[in-house]
Amino acid sequence: MPISHPELTQFLSHVHPYDSLSVAALEELSTSLDQRILPAGETVYNLGDTLDGIYLIHEGAVDVFDENGTQLSALGPKNSFGERGLMKGDVAVTSATVRQDARLLIIPPAPFRRLISANPQVRRFFDRTRPVAAPKKNDLPTTRVETLMAANPYACTPDTPIRDAAVMMRDKRVSCLCVATGDTLQGILTVRDLANRSVAEGHPTDAPVSQIMTADPITLPPSAIGSDVLHAMMERHIGHLPIVEAGKLVGIVTQTDLTRFQADSSAQLVGDVASAKNPQELAKITARIPQLLVQLVAAGNRHEVVTRLITDIADVVTRRLLTLAEAEFGPPPVPYLWLACGSQGRQEQTGVSDQDNCLILHDDLAERDRPYFEMLAKYVSDGLHICGYVYCPGDMMATAQRWCQPLAVWREYFQGWIANPDTEAQMLASVMFDLRPIGGDVSLFDQLQDDTLQRAAKNSIFVAHMVANSLKHQPPLGLLRGFATVRSGEHKNTIDMKHNGVVPIVDLGRVYALQGQLRSVNTRARLQEAEAGKVISPSGARDLLDAYDLIAQSRLDHQAAQIKSGDAPDNFMPPNDLSDFERSHLRDAFVVVKTMQSAAASGRGLIT
Repeated sequence: MPISHPELTQFLSHVHPYDSLSVAALEELSTSLDQRILPAGETVYNLGDTLDGIYLIHEGAVDVFDENGTQLSALGPKNSFGERGLMKGDVAVTSATVRQDARLLIIPPAPFRRLISANPQVRRFFDRTRPVAAPKKNDLPTTRVETLMAANPYACTPDTPIRDAAVMMRDKRVSCLCVATGDTLQGILTVRDLANRSVAEGHPTDAPVSQIMTADPITLPPSAIGSDVLHAMMERHIGHLPIVEAGKLVGIVTQTDLTRFQADSSAQLVGDVASAKNPQELAKITARIPQLLVQLVAAGNRHEVVTRLITDIADVVTRRLLTLAEAEFGPPPVPYLWLACGSQGRQEQTGVSDQDNCLILHDDLAERDRPYFEMLAKYVSDGLHICGYVYCPGDMMATAQRWCQPLAVWREYFQGWIANPDTEAQMLASVMFDLRPIGGDVSLFDQLQDDTLQRAAKNSIFVAHMVANSLKHQPPLGLLRGFATVRSGEHKNTIDMKHNGVVPIVDLGRVYALQGQLRSVNTRARLQEAEAGKVISPSGARDLLDAYDLIAQSRLDHQAAQIKSGDAPDNFMPPNDLSDFERSHLRDAFVVVKTMQSAAASGRGLIT
């Protein structure tokens, strides 16, 4: 059944930029609209088609693709599409397909042109709307591993004779074999293994490949991105990387697979870091990170891609420092795990980052072993400081004895914070729930994380305290559609894009992760998993993701502009530097965050 004109007028009055129109203009616009109902899977238009007008989604969802079939947008209610083609002669420059049964409102070309001619605010909106840049071909940062990997890789079993494996590699013309039992990866056998281990060490050719294979090799999931592969290869000096999903071998990526892709310059930094001989050399390499950030932003990469690549470098720097420390002090007396929290833990580092880290030690630790880990922690922390990851002002570092403890003590920490969520416990839990392993024995963390999430989710009082703690940072909303800026000091009249911008969303994401027992620590991943796990409503998740993307991208753009101007990047953005369009949308994003905070406080934002 078609929507009535009064209902259309009401709907348009809540959609930007039509909300700027007078009542008379809205009523006139509603009478000119065509309506179309399309089922999921239906094509709205193809590249090169003559457009019926601009499309506005009333209900449902639509995906927009470029000329190469690369998805540009995933749109929902109140989103418009087709304007790029209409502004260029009524011919579609993209294609659009219905993802979820949709009702579309169509503004025909003639009424649309009259609309933008008579209303500067509407014209400004469409003039300033920039198309989302499609990922460039051969761009590793935006290429998923599943598109790079060779599926169904050649494999043999652990008891396969070395001779048979060599014959298979020769006949198949491959440089490696995966060693697996069924679908479960056990190891990898490469041409280098045949030369360095079989021939050089004199293993009989009828011996099983298990004697010369590389057992438990590093793996990645298909959802990883191409730069993950390149970084891992350059850091570990390997040329083959198996791809595993849900414990099953599904593919492999080799250096040959990457040759057709042009790696981002972040890969060069990773390679240089992996070969650095001391902290001073590392510092010279990390000094290039600000320029890398500028290049990544200028290339049109989304904020989550840029921060992921920047964080990857910090991870490799940390692991290199751990390797150098062990070379200087000898092998560790017991297994350990170095973890990062804060922005590095969440893989969200920008151009401004201090260090937040800790050490989990094996429970076999003896008192005589402590000096070793004190030296190791100081070496790594000092090295990170030299490299620009300055000491944490709150001493949240492995150099503090409190944060360099055996696993049993860490269990007591989390149990105590959950059982007695006072102010300090809330603050510490907020930091430590963002832990991510960086280097060492990962098994020291896996069970700890699972147990802690289960215990936390079951304690409604703790979750309530964490919700309250997440509301301490408020979006910078002022009266009369303005912004609440910093009132005094060096950064007077600016918006704190960290503490009042991204942190409120980071805090909400952490609460959702606790509620849903989600293992992800990355904020965007937490929001997506919270929607998938029905922790929050689909509409709330989509709105919050959109708000987060705009706020985080604005913060990153601000830092890139500062670096280009020769200034040190910071998180304080003057709102006067923004256009009216940017101010309007940024404020709308802050309103979404405030709304979701209110929903969380009242319990309406959580689906329990």
